[in-house]
Amino acid sequence: MKAIVITKRGDPVAPNVAFVTDRLKPSAVRGEVLVQSEASALNSLDLWVGRGLPGIDTPYPFSSGSDGAGRVVEVGEGVDTAWIGRRILLNAAVVQHEPCHPDHRASGENISMIGEHTPGTMAEFFVAPAINVLDIGEADPVQAAAFGLTHLTAWRMLVTRAHLQPGMTVLVTGIGGGVAVALLNIAKHFGCDVIVTSRHQSKLDRARELGASHGILDVGTDWSREVRAITKKRGVDIVADSIGKAVHLSSIKSLVRGGVFVTCGATTGGDATTDLSRVFWNQLTIVGATMGDMSEFRTVASLFGSGAISPVVDSVHKPQDAKKAFARLEGSNQFGKIVIDWK
Repeated sequence: MKAIVITKRGDPVAPNVAFVTDRLKPSAVRGEVLVQSEASALNSLDLWVGRGLPGIDTPYPFSSGSDGAGRVVEVGEGVDTAWIGRRILLNAAVVQHEPCHPDHRASGENISMIGEHTPGTMAEFFVAPAINVLDIGEADPVQAAAFGLTHLTAWRMLVTRAHLQPGMTVLVTGIGGGVAVALLNIAKHFGCDVIVTSRHQSKLDRARELGASHGILDVGTDWSREVRAITKKRGVDIVADSIGKAVHLSSIKSLVRGGVFVTCGATTGGDATTDLSRVFWNQLTIVGATMGDMSEFRTVASLFGSGAISPVVDSVHKPQDAKKAFARLEGSNQFGKIVIDWK
């Protein structure tokens, strides 16, 4: 089958990306569906896979991809044949069930990621557990693929973990990336005021067009004073971040008393400097978030299905142009999602 593969570990990743036509087509085993890809979308995770994630022995050449939409063409044992022909959207987070043993204590949600731990959606066909796909009818597959992972991640960050409420003030760092734009979408859906940061004025301008109330140009210095000025010294209720070290202290200093800092990543590094005195005196909450379960996925996908929230697509590429698509992501040039069109 046709596929986009990362041929070897390296940094930068884009030079190691290739389009091939000789990959082995997978088959659905018990509990799985085989999907013919119509669209798949890139995420920062694809770059981390290409650079070599710590503790994971990636079998290069490897097809990454954790966002995908397409038609079910085969089902494994135990899966209803009614799935065949349905257009589906993937939730790549597969729950790993812990052993049922009297001496085993549950340690919280444990997931494996399609596209990270197992081959992903950057191929003509991919497999997934039937319980991890949703029927999306005749929705546009490019739009669907651009929606899935980022909006699920953003929903868990804001709603599940940070307890977002209508009318709050939310700060989103690094606007332009898929998750950041999804955070803006969801916060605006809740009627919140949204402040965004970026190193690029053009991205701030685009975010304002999409409903952001204020934009702060990040020049590498502490921008928390600007946040305080915008909020009349109050601060923001929630900071939603995926940048990490470079903006962490500014983020903490931007929070209102009782505010929440929620993170789903750390692209500039996880060894951030914080201010514990501010954390305890202001009773701040720091929480992490990763992906989301199928209940959350159904909820946020319903907003896509109803048209209440639409993803922002930066660009659409053919599989043969995958190297260019990876390079655009790696250069942080995008605003919204970069999608591969397999049709």
